[in-house]
Amino acid sequence: MAERLIVIGGDAAGMSAASQARRRRGRNDLEIVAFERGHFTSYSACGIPYWIGGLVPERDQLIARAPQTFRDEYDIDVRLQHEVTAIDLGRREVVARDLAGGGEVRAGFDTLVYAVGATPRLPDWARSGVAGVFGVQTLDDGAALRDWLEAEPRPRRAVVVGGGYIGVEMAEALVQRGLDVTLVERGEQPMSTVDDDMAVLVAAAMRGVGIEIRTGVEVTGLTEQDGRVSAVVTDDGPLPADVVVLGLGVRPNTALAEAAGLPLGPSGGVQVDRRMRVLGVPGVWAAGDCVETLHRVSGLPVHVPLGTHANKQGRVAGINIGGGYATFPGVIGTAVTKVCELEVGRTGLRERDAHAAGFEFVSVVIESTNRAGYYPGARPMTVKLIAERPSGRLLGAQIVGWSEAAKRIDALAVALWNGMTVDDMTALDLGYAPPYAPVWDPVLVAARTAVDALAAHSR
Repeated sequence: MAERLIVIGGDAAGMSAASQARRRRGRNDLEIVAFERGHFTSYSACGIPYWIGGLVPERDQLIARAPQTFRDEYDIDVRLQHEVTAIDLGRREVVARDLAGGGEVRAGFDTLVYAVGATPRLPDWARSGVAGVFGVQTLDDGAALRDWLEAEPRPRRAVVVGGGYIGVEMAEALVQRGLDVTLVERGEQPMSTVDDDMAVLVAAAMRGVGIEIRTGVEVTGLTEQDGRVSAVVTDDGPLPADVVVLGLGVRPNTALAEAAGLPLGPSGGVQVDRRMRVLGVPGVWAAGDCVETLHRVSGLPVHVPLGTHANKQGRVAGINIGGGYATFPGVIGTAVTKVCELEVGRTGLRERDAHAAGFEFVSVVIESTNRAGYYPGARPMTVKLIAERPSGRLLGAQIVGWSEAAKRIDALAVALWNGMTVDDMTALDLGYAPPYAPVWDPVLVAARTAVDALAAHSR
């Protein structure tokens, strides 16, 4: 009899694991069943703001592989609108609710992949059931928001709560749709994934395109009219709103895992080893935004929910389930985004992360341009480096600028991944031509400045 692999979660990590396992195991000796509570598989959640804003015209452009593709080409039994409600490790079975047809399904497994992603952080006031309040975690969420924006009466005023990646990107999307947008952030600046001195530049760009930003403000509730949201209540007064978008971050979706007795780590994610096996639970694997992983710079366990990691982790799990050997080596937290035309990149540790991890360090900030200053289209670029004292090892980097800014973070990410010092980096052989960089690339200028700062501290 064929072994059965059950996958819980039909997006990046889950379907990557299922696909890799299928490639390595014959159809006759491995049955694969994937349960997904939504309507879609393998889609780009990161692309939702651009679909909402109209830059991506069609929803289906965000879908990498449709359910039927997995059924026909991979012989994977994809069951949409099936929400797994329990994992019974003793009986080696899962219990799922058929959200479309009703009833309950029980399915036994030999091997299980837990890949249910993350869940939005929802304060109590967001659970009131008032119409017009949206999270943007799944493609179903995005579809619901888009329907609301296109229904009559058309919303005119939007409040985005939270200034992380999703909050900033959704604020931009709503401005592009012609709404009056206010972003509320309880911290000192939006975009807390970079240090405050860099986030100030992001806030200025957002205000420049008409987004009102309220920082140091706490949302405490909602008011409604005829069952629809009419305002967001804050400790700084009410903000009129016809639609509210939540961008308060996410946490690992571990309710099922915890109920089943799977181990959770200090970050809240499921604990796995380098091969994505759940610690101490034979035959159970986990991958994606629900797991905890190692930060290669700090050495600490972290939860970093990104589609890039989810796909890689799912692939590693699938290779191992299929009889191969692969490991996931950890993360350094590289990410990029944009606010209209302003680009933001970061990798490694922020200053507060470096403090928390016990490092002594210097940080430097330099101003440069994306191209040779005399070349048409040259725009400002700000680069920040954080380097360990006295070794000079790169600990983190951040870039804020215009065209050609964000992807420069990749050079810094490679340097960080390989443990380079800022002194090593001053001699990097980076590409140069006036349309693409000054003769001294901003990355090299920042590295030289960090070397000087380390020398000054050693005197």
